Amino acid sequence: MKIRGSGILLHITSLPSPYGIGDLGPWAYKFVDFLSETKQSFWQILPLNPTSGAFGNSPYSSPSAFAGNPLIISPDLLIEDGFLSKSDVEGAPSFPNERVDYNAVTEYKYRLLSIAYENYKKAGKDYESERFFNENSYWLDDYVLFISLKELFNRVVWSDWPDDIRNRKEGTIKEWKEKLKDRILMRKFFQYIFFKQWLSLKAYCMGKNIRIIGDVPIYVNYDSSDVWTNPQIFKLDNNRRPTSVAGVPPDYFSKTGQLWGNPVYRWDVLREGGYSWWIKRIEHNLKLFDIIRLDHFRGFVAYWEVPAGEETALNGRWVEAPVEDFFRTLFKHFPSLPIIAEDLGLITPDVREIMNRLGFPGMKLLIFAFGDDFPNGAYLPHNYTRNCVVYTGTHDNNTVKGWFTKEARPEDRRRLFKYIGREINEENIHWEFIRLGMMSVANMVIFPMQDILGLGEEAKMNLPATSHGNWQWRLMPTQITSSVLKELREMTGVYGRA
Repeated sequence: MKIRGSGILLHITSLPSPYGIGDLGPWAYKFVDFLSETKQSFWQILPLNPTSGAFGNSPYSSPSAFAGNPLIISPDLLIEDGFLSKSDVEGAPSFPNERVDYNAVTEYKYRLLSIAYENYKKAGKDYESERFFNENSYWLDDYVLFISLKELFNRVVWSDWPDDIRNRKEGTIKEWKEKLKDRILMRKFFQYIFFKQWLSLKAYCMGKNIRIIGDVPIYVNYDSSDVWTNPQIFKLDNNRRPTSVAGVPPDYFSKTGQLWGNPVYRWDVLREGGYSWWIKRIEHNLKLFDIIRLDHFRGFVAYWEVPAGEETALNGRWVEAPVEDFFRTLFKHFPSLPIIAEDLGLITPDVREIMNRLGFPGMKLLIFAFGDDFPNGAYLPHNYTRNCVVYTGTHDNNTVKGWFTKEARPEDRRRLFKYIGREINEENIHWEFIRLGMMSVANMVIFPMQDILGLGEEAKMNLPATSHGNWQWRLMPTQITSSVLKELREMTGVYGRA
C-alpha cells in the first residue's frame, strides 16, 4: 500500500442491473472498465456475506463470516454457463432502478437460483463444484446445514432449536444432514456459483491493475453458523446464550453509547487454540480481496463489553485483548498483511501506538476536518502522513453535498472556505473535497461513488442506529457522464495518482 493511488467505494448491490440489485455480471465488469479508464487503483466494497431482512439487509449482520451473498449472483452469467436459459429471466418484475427492494429481489432471485440448481443436478457430476465443496468444507458444511435448519425451524434463533441440534450432538447432526440432503446441496451450489463469479471478477480487476479492498467486521452475528459451530470461542452461558455483548461506550455522539449486541470473543480460548478460527477467516478473505479493511480496529486492543440483557451500553467495561500476540501470530502465517485499520471514533493513545508499530494505515475523513479543533485536527490534509487512507466520507456518513447542505454549521463552512481560499457552493463542493484528498500526501484516497457524482443526502448508503431503509442506494447508468469521467481522470493524473 505504499503506492500513490486513488479509488472508489461502491458496494456490489449498488451497481446497475435489470434484476433489482447490483450483481457480479456485466455491469460489474463495466465498472472495472470505468475505474481503469479514470486511472483508479482501488475498488472498495462492503462485506460480501449473506444478508437478512431480519437485520435490515445490512452486510455487517450476516449468518456467516465466510459465505457469499446469493442475491448478488448474476443471472446473465448463469445463462452463459448454461444453468439458466434466456426464457427463465423473461417477464422479470419491474424493479425500481434507483433503490433495492430487498423483499421483491429476494423472492425473484431465489426462484431463478432454484431453477439453476435443478439444471445443475440434471447435468450430473461436476468436478469443478465438487472440488469447491471439498476445499471449503471447513466452513461450508456447517453453514449450509445451519441455513437449512433455520428454514426448517421457521428462522428462529439457533439457541431455541431442540437441545440435540443446538448442542450439535454428533448422531443428531449426521441424521439431519441426511434428511436435508437436497436442501444442503442446493445451498452448496449457490456458494459455488457465488465464488466462481466473484473470483472471475477479481481476476478481471487484476488484469486491469485494480486492487480490491474488502471489509471484515470484527464481530459476527450471534444467530450465525460461526457461533453455533464454535460456541467455545464466545462468551456464552450453559444454554449457549451470550453472557456479554459488544458495543461502544457513551461519547460526544451518544449519551448511552451504542449497544451492538454481538457476542464478544473469549480471547483466552482463541489464544490457547493459536487463533485458528481467525487465521482461517483472514486466509479466506485474502483469497477474495487484495487489501482488508478491519472494522472497529480498536476492539483488537481493548473492547467495550456489556452484560447481556442491558438496554443500553452504559454499564459496560473495557476489557483488554491480546493484541500483540494476536497480530504476531497472524504475521507468522501472513508475512505481508495488507490491512487498513478502521480507527474512527474514540481512539486512545495505546491504539495509535499499536497501529504505528504494526504499520497499519488508519482512516482520515474530510467531512470531519472542519470542526472546532481546526486548524490542528487530525483530519485536515496538512496534518496527514503518507501512511493513511483518506476518504471524503464512508458508507456510514452523509454525502459531501448532504453534509454541506444539511449538517455543516456556518462556522464549519467558514473554516472550509478559509482553508481552500475561496467560497464555494453545493454544486461544486464534492470536487473540492475530492481535490483536497487527491492533492494530499496520503498514499491512498478513496471516494464513495455518491461523492464522485455530487449527490445529496438522498444517496446515503446507511444511517447508523436505524434498521430500515438502508443499503438500498443504486447507481444509475446515465449518471456516469463523459464530464464526470474526464474530471476524475484529469484530477487523478494532475496529482500523481495515475
